[in-house]
Amino acid sequence: MDIFLNMEIIQYNFGNIPNFVSLGMENEITLKRFTDVRRELGFTQAEFAKVLGISNTTADIERGRTKLSGKVVAELLKQFKINPLWLFNASEMQYLEPSNTSVIPKVVTVDSADNENMVLVNAKAAAGYPQNIQDTSWYKQLPAFDLPLPEFRNASYRGFQVEGDSMLPNLRPGEWVLAKAIEDITHVGPNKIYVIVLQDAVLVKKIEKAPNSNNIILISLNETYPPYEIEPHQIQEIWQVNSKITFGIDATTEKGLLRQLQESMEELKSQLGQGKR
Repeated sequence: MDIFLNMEIIQYNFGNIPNFVSLGMENEITLKRFTDVRRELGFTQAEFAKVLGISNTTADIERGRTKLSGKVVAELLKQFKINPLWLFNASEMQYLEPSNTSVIPKVVTVDSADNENMVLVNAKAAAGYPQNIQDTSWYKQLPAFDLPLPEFRNASYRGFQVEGDSMLPNLRPGEWVLAKAIEDITHVGPNKIYVIVLQDAVLVKKIEKAPNSNNIILISLNETYPPYEIEPHQIQEIWQVNSKITFGIDATTEKGLLRQLQESMEELKSQLGQGKR
């Protein structure tokens, strides 16, 4: 049975923050990091409680006697830019810059053993993905599986089917790419391929930062498609492609293709010669 976790908290909706304890994420590391944050900021337990809107002190939270509420997590993010995923040991990035752009996956799925699944989004499903990106019930129609390889551990992965020829020759229509979730838009690089989920489309492109601007340039490998510029707030999710699933593998080598081309040219020359005679 699949379990769906909605990660909408990263969009900084402070008015409706779920209690993270219900996701079973509170543990010793969380309590230690909470305590370390207080000490780094130079607050006593009583002072920190007042800042976070907690009665008395934070002592009971730090000892694990009182649950760390969603309200407290939201205050840590709002006031001190503390990344909730870091707090619950799901990220190495301690601080977030609050903005209108969050590219973290909005929904992840896990199996009954609490192992995260890899959801597959085919070309048909991709058409409705941007509009249903936070609808946990919508994901139930998509196949999901666990890939037991070390390369696919310790991160969120998703599979997307390639549509169109804009990324030829590297990616062909109908192939699948397996991509890792990106936490922050600043983590993207110019020499990688990404799946970019916009407000109305799912694209596979290279990404570059526009000069003298905060905008993003999306680049196709197929040069017949010109690059174009978008604003960061148009992006809902970013996934970095690190492998692909291909079909119909051909044994023809580059030398074989060159030989075929040479033979075709010789045949063409022969036909032209016969025409002149």
